[in-house]
Amino acid sequence: MLPGMSPSPAVAPAASAVLEQALPLLGGRIAVLTGAGISTDSGIPDYRGRGSVPRTPMTIQQFVSGVPFRQRYWAGSYLGWARFVAAEPNAGHLALAGLEAAGRLTGVITQNVDGLHAKAGSRRVVEVHGSVHRVLCLDCGQTFARSSIAARIEAANGWFVERGAAATLNPDGDADVGDVTNFVVPDCTVCGGVLKPDVVFFGEFVPTERFVEASALVRTADALLVAGSSLAVNSGIRLLEQARRKRIPIVIVNRGETKGDKVAAVKIDGGTSEILSALRAHLLA
Repeated sequence: MLPGMSPSPAVAPAASAVLEQALPLLGGRIAVLTGAGISTDSGIPDYRGRGSVPRTPMTIQQFVSGVPFRQRYWAGSYLGWARFVAAEPNAGHLALAGLEAAGRLTGVITQNVDGLHAKAGSRRVVEVHGSVHRVLCLDCGQTFARSSIAARIEAANGWFVERGAAATLNPDGDADVGDVTNFVVPDCTVCGGVLKPDVVFFGEFVPTERFVEASALVRTADALLVAGSSLAVNSGIRLLEQARRKRIPIVIVNRGETKGDKVAAVKIDGGTSEILSALRAHLLA
């Protein structure tokens, strides 16, 4: 049991004991890196967590190679986005927003594209992999609100929209679909070019300016807190290495192993909702 905290059945005794070890390391300002695991309690599945189903997302090379790939992607992405919009922040997101409001965070770096940190009230959020709520034209660079693109998809594909309730949602805002041969793909209303959600596809690099901003949050922090990420993606490993070289404490909260466990000062095997809520309660007591 952590000092000053009331009993909570959501935090297992073993995790609570390890969290107590982490608290002295988080006394200064904290940079936070989050992954898909923080959003599972909001109904968004994880690629690699317990109960996840292995899958291979579409690559950028496939997406730009032809209309059939874009039909499949936009059909699934429309169904997935509709579910993303309905998702609400959970206790983990809210705990981080509360810590930021109290001045305890340099900011939140997230590998997620769901926008739930901003929805929870976090102000300084670096979305290193982009956001499903924005769309850009690969030809002219024009950007669009995802809601306007969704409205165009609905108008042109009324036969398809009814499938939404039965679709299986994936972590990147995509969903599994069947035959989409007749699906009408939206194009850019400015130049007629190819539209793509403003997310980093497999095979793409994180935009330099986003990584520079994320690095700044780590550089100005006294500790790095990783929450809900297995650190299997290169962007997370690079930020972890930056913290290691800076010799600031690294605390990891995740169910199961991560690629950063060996360099972490403390690793807490537990859910982000309960652990981050407990962390906030103690640090703001």
